[in-house]
Amino acid sequence: MMILIARFRACLLVVITVLASALQAEAANFMARDHLVVDLRFGVEWLRCSVGKVWNGTTCVGEVVRLNHDQIEIAIQQASEQLGEGWRLPTLEELEGIVCEECGGPMIDQDIFPATETEPYWTGEQNGFSSKKYFFSVNFFNGWTFGRFPPSKPLAVRLVRDRN
Repeated sequence: MMILIARFRACLLVVITVLASALQAEAANFMARDHLVVDLRFGVEWLRCSVGKVWNGTTCVGEVVRLNHDQIEIAIQQASEQLGEGWRLPTLEELEGIVCEECGGPMIDQDIFPATETEPYWTGEQNGFSSKKYFFSVNFFNGWTFGRFPPSKPLAVRLVRDRN
């Protein structure tokens, strides 16, 4: 019996170590600096808060604004005027890259991206497999990708720009 308990403890320690390493590796991909997050894997900067929310030095406050693709162009223009040029919707790969499978709900690191909504967020990538003009989204409730929303549908938005 003591041998089984010792083996169980050893296995549990290995599982905890592997999970901790995975979370540290995930966090190592990001550097948070005030209202921006540098994504080292993709070489981009994210706005730390969803569109509609603002960084108060500790977290994101306010209400998320759900936008359709026409409205997103206005938000991008405003972000560029206030924060510098280059803001855009993320690619599917970039947005999927901030999904955190180990984080629970929402499926994103809340230390890096606080107050993220547990719902779909737009990408700028059109679904080429669809005969209609649908775009991809990533849902931070479950981490799933969906490619069947028309651009007229209002969804949450997080903007990104390439690092110079």
